Amino acid sequence: MKGRKVVAVENGVVKAEVLPGGGHLGAISLLSGVGAGINPLWEVPWRSMEPKDFSPKDLDEYGGPPEGRLLASIMGHNPCLAWFGAPSEMDAARGFTVHGEAPVATWATTAVSRKLITRVALPLAGLDVERTYSLGSGSPVLRVATTIQNMGADCQFGWQEHATFGPPFVEDGVTAFDTCATWGATIETSTARRHRLKLGAEWTWPMAPGEDGQPVDLRVFPTGEPSGDFTTQLMDPARKWAWFTAVNPKLRLLCGYAWKREESPWLGNWEERRDRLAHPWDGRTTTRGMEFGVSPFPLGNEAMRKMGKLRGTPTLATLRAGGWLASTFLVFVAAIPEACTGVRDVTVEPNAVAVSLLAGETLTLKR
Repeated sequence: MKGRKVVAVENGVVKAEVLPGGGHLGAISLLSGVGAGINPLWEVPWRSMEPKDFSPKDLDEYGGPPEGRLLASIMGHNPCLAWFGAPSEMDAARGFTVHGEAPVATWATTAVSRKLITRVALPLAGLDVERTYSLGSGSPVLRVATTIQNMGADCQFGWQEHATFGPPFVEDGVTAFDTCATWGATIETSTARRHRLKLGAEWTWPMAPGEDGQPVDLRVFPTGEPSGDFTTQLMDPARKWAWFTAVNPKLRLLCGYAWKREESPWLGNWEERRDRLAHPWDGRTTTRGMEFGVSPFPLGNEAMRKMGKLRGTPTLATLRAGGWLASTFLVFVAAIPEACTGVRDVTVEPNAVAVSLLAGETLTLKR
């Protein structure tokens, strides 16, 4: 994958590929049948490098600090820890990059049968992290379990799972995203040359107000002029398991995530449609991030600390000295019928994930 070191876990049904450099889930794909070999996750269109090989001389190629170091090695699903967004000036001077230490650190990996155990220490944040990827026998569902121990003083921090999708899976006017979101809002500050959504607006998923005042359906990846937008969605508090799915009807492929709503109440929706012209974007990048976690906006820890709560929901994780946090999420891929254009609901059962399609059929995916 772009010449990067990859460690894979597979079970004859699905193959998941993890990059120790950054701890990114770079790919997940079916091994046979419809949609086999297609990775729905984002593979960057520029040269990718191991984080340990990055040096200041590479900054010009990747857009400068504090983002350049991350962009040099980002791929697929990016673990944002110990914050979501850019660091403060003080933290940037200490060596922090966008989205924290985790996605630019080198994770130790141990493979055992259908399980991959990864570990990393984040000395600047004072956190130790262990993440285990596991596949059940004959299952298309990848289980990802994470534990974090606070090795320092009491702290608040951001933790976002930045699942990002790209071509060929993401296609203008084709790929559809569904989720159990409720209240939503567009970020207040401009993040792109051109926005198709009204900044600072509030609405209910999936219909958001456009810049022209007309409603915009966020389900289907847009067409038209280049644009970039970020919205936050509050996941349905009535649900134990929150979820989102992405479907490409042409490829007849579905990819989805499910996680415990109490662990990650927020879902960010980031679109980049050939809008960013600076290196390494160069106006050529098509991607959509579905970023679930503890913070509503990628504005860093200081802004989230000042916000405190939004819609009565905390905007940072809290961990006492010596304390632990744990989370689990599921990633699943499946072939879909030709008539499938989206998903109505996802339920997580003890031994399966049930995906109810808009067309009426239910896919039962063994866990």
